[in-house]
Amino acid sequence: MGSITGLQEYLNRNYNASVFDVASNSREPWEFHLHGHRIIRAGISNNLTYDLKIRSRETEETVLSKTDVKLLYPLDLSEKVRPLLKTDKKVSKLSLEPIIAPSQRHHVKNKSLFPLMKERQVVFFTLLEGEIIKGLITGFSRYEITCSLKGGVPVTILRHAVYALRNKKGRSFLKSFQERHRDWKKSSLYVA
Repeated sequence: MGSITGLQEYLNRNYNASVFDVASNSREPWEFHLHGHRIIRAGISNNLTYDLKIRSRETEETVLSKTDVKLLYPLDLSEKVRPLLKTDKKVSKLSLEPIIAPSQRHHVKNKSLFPLMKERQVVFFTLLEGEIIKGLITGFSRYEITCSLKGGVPVTILRHAVYALRNKKGRSFLKSFQERHRDWKKSSLYVA
């Protein structure tokens, strides 16, 4: 049984990190893309286990379930991010709801993400409502994946919102596909 060089050390340092802590500590507003094609702009006042307490200039503090969030980024990047988000119309027409049960989600294994990140491969994430995010993986943790879009613009995708992950050649990196094909073994980081 082999391993991916550097993966365990990376997980030890980053696996429990949370963009919600970063957003809360920033005290700045962020833009949240939510299920139902909703977008809100708010700051996080409290990062709870399953929910966020958010606040904005227009509303009082409210509670937002983390499973409602698909992706987020600092509000000051919204003018750069929005034009880079595309839509897969076929996936959008499926009208997929948030997947609450972890066992039903479209998982991506850490040993697939790490080589993609280290080898700086351009990837395409498709979210449950059809949004397509093209970029380089720059980090990941237990619940989220951060991508650098064109121009180095960072966005964070919640892992529960992922519908598909492919490379430029269309190769799937979802767990369901990789359990059979094991592309991580083809990486230069793999040690038998």
